[in-house]
Amino acid sequence: MDTTLVTDLLRDAVGVAIKLSTPMLLLSMLVGVVVAIFQAVTQIHEQTISFILKLIVVVGVLLLAGGWMMDTLQDYTRQIFTLIAS
Repeated sequence: MDTTLVTDLLRDAVGVAIKLSTPMLLLSMLVGVVVAIFQAVTQIHEQTISFILKLIVVVGVLLLAGGWMMDTLQDYTRQIFTLIAS
Protein backbone atom coordinates (compact mmCIF):
# COMPACT_ATOMS: atom_id res chain seq x y z
CA MET A 1 0.00 0.00 0.00
CA ASP A 2 1.59 3.24 -1.10
CA THR A 3 1.04 6.77 0.12
CA THR A 4 -1.10 7.82 -2.84
CA LEU A 5 -3.63 5.07 -2.08
CA VAL A 6 -3.75 6.04 1.60
CA THR A 7 -4.14 9.70 0.66
CA ASP A 8 -6.99 8.85 -1.72
CA LEU A 9 -8.73 6.77 0.96
CA LEU A 10 -8.46 9.56 3.52
CA ARG A 11 -9.70 12.14 1.02
CA ASP A 12 -12.66 9.91 0.17
CA ALA A 13 -13.39 9.37 3.88
CA VAL A 14 -13.46 13.10 4.53
CA GLY A 15 -15.66 13.59 1.46
CA VAL A 16 -18.13 10.98 2.67
CA ALA A 17 -18.20 12.53 6.15
CA ILE A 18 -18.87 15.98 4.68
CA LYS A 19 -21.53 14.61 2.33
CA LEU A 20 -23.33 12.86 5.20
CA SER A 21 -23.18 15.72 7.70
CA THR A 22 -24.02 18.61 5.35
CA PRO A 23 -27.83 18.25 5.31
CA MET A 24 -28.09 18.10 9.10
CA LEU A 25 -25.68 20.95 9.69
CA LEU A 26 -27.15 23.28 7.08
CA LEU A 27 -30.76 22.77 8.16
CA SER A 28 -29.85 23.07 11.83
CA MET A 29 -27.97 26.30 11.11
CA LEU A 30 -30.93 27.64 9.14
CA VAL A 31 -33.32 26.85 11.99
CA GLY A 32 -30.92 28.50 14.43
CA VAL A 33 -30.80 31.71 12.39
CA VAL A 34 -34.59 31.82 11.99
CA VAL A 35 -35.14 31.23 15.71
CA ALA A 36 -32.52 33.87 16.58
CA ILE A 37 -34.26 36.42 14.38
CA PHE A 38 -37.62 35.49 15.91
CA GLN A 39 -36.21 35.82 19.42
CA ALA A 40 -34.62 39.17 18.62
CA VAL A 41 -37.88 40.52 17.22
CA THR A 42 -40.08 39.26 20.06
CA GLN A 43 -37.45 39.73 22.80
CA ILE A 44 -37.99 36.17 23.99
CA HIS A 45 -34.61 34.82 25.05
CA GLU A 46 -35.29 31.21 25.91
CA GLN A 47 -32.40 28.91 24.98
CA THR A 48 -34.44 25.73 24.94
CA ILE A 49 -36.57 26.90 21.99
CA SER A 50 -33.59 26.88 19.67
CA PHE A 51 -32.27 23.58 21.03
CA ILE A 52 -35.59 21.74 20.76
CA LEU A 53 -36.24 22.95 17.21
CA LYS A 54 -32.72 22.03 16.09
CA LEU A 55 -33.12 18.60 17.66
CA ILE A 56 -36.42 18.06 15.85
CA VAL A 57 -34.87 19.10 12.53
CA VAL A 58 -31.86 16.80 12.96
CA VAL A 59 -34.09 13.84 13.86
CA GLY A 60 -36.34 14.63 10.88
CA VAL A 61 -33.36 14.73 8.52
CA LEU A 62 -32.12 11.43 9.91
CA LEU A 63 -35.54 9.86 9.38
CA LEU A 64 -35.90 11.22 5.85
CA ALA A 65 -32.33 10.79 4.61
CA GLY A 66 -31.25 7.86 6.76
CA GLY A 67 -31.55 5.35 3.92
CA TRP A 68 -29.42 7.47 1.61
CA MET A 69 -26.84 7.94 4.36
CA MET A 70 -26.69 4.21 5.01
CA ASP A 71 -26.32 3.45 1.29
CA THR A 72 -23.47 5.95 1.03
CA LEU A 73 -21.68 4.43 4.01
CA GLN A 74 -22.20 0.90 2.67
CA ASP A 75 -20.78 1.85 -0.73
CA TYR A 76 -17.69 3.38 0.86
CA THR A 77 -17.23 0.38 3.15
CA ARG A 78 -17.51 -2.02 0.20
CA GLN A 79 -14.93 0.05 -1.67
CA ILE A 80 -12.51 -0.21 1.27
CA PHE A 81 -13.09 -3.97 1.67
CA THR A 82 -12.48 -4.46 -2.06
CA LEU A 83 -9.18 -2.62 -1.76
CA ILE A 84 -8.21 -4.68 1.28
CA ALA A 85 -8.98 -7.93 -0.55
CA SER A 86 -6.89 -6.98 -3.58
